[in-house]
Amino acid sequence: MEDGQNYSNWIEVDLAVIENNVRQIRQHTGVQVMAVVKANAYGHGAIPIARAAIQGGASWFGVARIEEALEIRQGGLDSPVLELGFTSPGRLEEAIANRISLAVWDKDQVERISAVAANIGKAAQLHLKVDTGMSRLGIQPQNVLALARYIESKANVIFEGVFTHYARADEADPEPSMIQEKIFLQTVADLAAVGIHPPFIHAANSAASMTRPNSRFNLVRAGIALYGLHPSKDCQLPPEFRPALSWKSILTQVKLLPPGRGVSYGHEYITSAYERIGTIPVGYADGFRRQPGNQVLVTGRKVPVVGRVCMDQITIQIDGAPQAKEGDEVVILGSQEKSRITAEEIGHRWGTVNYEVVCGIGHRVPRLYV
Repeated sequence: MEDGQNYSNWIEVDLAVIENNVRQIRQHTGVQVMAVVKANAYGHGAIPIARAAIQGGASWFGVARIEEALEIRQGGLDSPVLELGFTSPGRLEEAIANRISLAVWDKDQVERISAVAANIGKAAQLHLKVDTGMSRLGIQPQNVLALARYIESKANVIFEGVFTHYARADEADPEPSMIQEKIFLQTVADLAAVGIHPPFIHAANSAASMTRPNSRFNLVRAGIALYGLHPSKDCQLPPEFRPALSWKSILTQVKLLPPGRGVSYGHEYITSAYERIGTIPVGYADGFRRQPGNQVLVTGRKVPVVGRVCMDQITIQIDGAPQAKEGDEVVILGSQEKSRITAEEIGHRWGTVNYEVVCGIGHRVPRLYV
């Protein structure tokens, strides 16, 4: 791995951990795994993560945008890719030509896709998205049969899959997901009753993959679990899963300031005694938010961020880490010696979720791979 200390701050991603997490999902569910690598693989880096996921046994990729799907193809990966959201009509030809499976939920979409596919002499793979309670994208269950029959009647399209998405699978209360599961099971049964059997049926996200065996069908979509992060405080991954990402920086200066000295913009922090203040080259432009109460690890100890978070730098009070010196590695997210700062901990501090913490790490932060 390249030396991270060549950079101001950097991410380290352990690809062996990604492989392990995929294997754990496969062992836990017993079905095929779609590695969800949208949003630059939740900030981890799409192509390296996609390759590691395949090594671990994933057989599909899930993305949210056509650009993400094409990045997978340009990265030399040939496995099936499903664009889970909306595909702009102007990008359909690219998608079909690159064998990107498309989500559909209305007749007009199917008509457009069929026409484009016919025009370029290709067949388009379609996954019918059913809204069982998310109330976002998807066709209402009572209309599924008519649209499924329409798909089957069209030339140049293949009815490859049917799927839904759970709204509350990561909550302690199982009832909302149970209701969605029941609706989807009935939808699949209704299709089967008229002889329609899409090859792929999928409903389970990471949380449902762990908690709802009847929702696994023959394919699960692994997003947050792929990266070793818990779906929620109420839905914890088994201990065999591990986080793959660490975020690090270096201590660039240490100074002893006298009592009454203001620190950073606005002097919101004033030293109360002689204090050791360190500077770290990471800031809100990198995804480190300006919320109060931030901490980092130095010499294995948690120390507080003091003063305002700047665009490119933060200041820390390191009296609690007396051995800390310029050039020392700083851990923003991850482990150091016996201490750890988790994405869940940061998310709680920032009033958000672990998903947003890792997705929000900026593009200028280099990703280094173990």
